[in-house]
Amino acid sequence: MSNPATRLITLIMLLQRRPNQKAVELAEQLGVSVRTLQRYIRLLDEMGIPIYAERGPHGGYSLVRGYKMPPLVLTPQEAVAVYLGTSLVEEMWGQLYTEAARGALAKLDNVLPDEQRHEVAWARRTLLATGLHRVDHAPLVPLLEKLRRAARERRRVHVIYRGRRQPEPIEREIDPYALVHRWGWWYVVGYCHLRQAHRSFRVDRVVELTLLDETFSVPDDFDVQAYLAAEPHVQLTMRVRLRFAPQGALAALDDRAMWDSVEEQDDGSVVATFGAPNLEAAARTVLSYAPHAVVLEPDELRYKVRERALTTAAQYEPGG
Repeated sequence: MSNPATRLITLIMLLQRRPNQKAVELAEQLGVSVRTLQRYIRLLDEMGIPIYAERGPHGGYSLVRGYKMPPLVLTPQEAVAVYLGTSLVEEMWGQLYTEAARGALAKLDNVLPDEQRHEVAWARRTLLATGLHRVDHAPLVPLLEKLRRAARERRRVHVIYRGRRQPEPIEREIDPYALVHRWGWWYVVGYCHLRQAHRSFRVDRVVELTLLDETFSVPDDFDVQAYLAAEPHVQLTMRVRLRFAPQGALAALDDRAMWDSVEEQDDGSVVATFGAPNLEAAARTVLSYAPHAVVLEPDELRYKVRERALTTAAQYEPGG
């Protein structure tokens, strides 16, 4: 019971269960000192929880008569939402939050009425989320643990980081503002002292990480959601039109989520459009559907795809 918030809730439940409890008894049940218990009593008083103390051999701390914690009242759908959210936390964070997630579900199961419990049991069997990670999550746990601690304690970190297409890693110092799970990868978002700017870094590309003693403050006007939405590599600045031949039309129709629009033609072909952040990303998408997809526009993408295709074909020439 290491979380102070958990101890405060437990303290209210102990006082609700039995009045006139001695400070020593309460402190022992919470696993804290008497001095810490008295600090918790003051915190609850500041929060408006009506606690009073009676002196004498039969006295102790009590809640004001009639005060009750609000009951946990959830609809079946709300119970499922809590279960699904807790399950996602366990799936995404792995070992870091497995114990906490399972403990929360056990407590939920213990207090829910039968109708809600049956709904949650149905959700366990039929509403699943898995495979959220692009890479094996287990090796990242030590890095994520350090980054979570650094973000929580506002401590700067020293990293050796290998950027995209950079064979040699670079040393950096970063103020980690937030951890973000995005597109199947873990990212740390913060201020890079090497570049003197806000940056995001993929955690699986961190070669080595050390927590430093220097602390930092997150700027009041920094919004992580706004920063992520404005990152250059997610801005879809290029519009692409592809034509899928009739024999490849099914590939386009099966991947409708890839396209901004899909138009089925009279001859059985399909014209699909999508956005890409740059020429390289667009070429990778087109080549993944070769030979069924042909670029209609833009022209520079047609040249890039032809160049890539010729280079690839040359590698497979007999005797090459």
